[in-house]
Amino acid sequence: MMGRQASGQDRLFYSFNLEDHVPQNHLLRGIDRCLDFGGLREHLAEHYSPIGRPSIDPELMLRMLIVGYAAA
Repeated sequence: MMGRQASGQDRLFYSFNLEDHVPQNHLLRGIDRCLDFGGLREHLAEHYSPIGRPSIDPELMLRMLIVGYAAA
């Protein structure tokens, strides 16, 4: 079962807005402008089982890997 993010990063568990804390010129914003994972879920959907626990969203997994490599 392919996981999917319910919504963006509007609000986390309490009144903390991530957009207010990441500067406009931050590396992560530059990466976000350059990457387009629009069709990734549809492309990978056939490889995920419809039963069982939801997996990590493939877009989120790739973004985490890219951030990990960029920060290292």
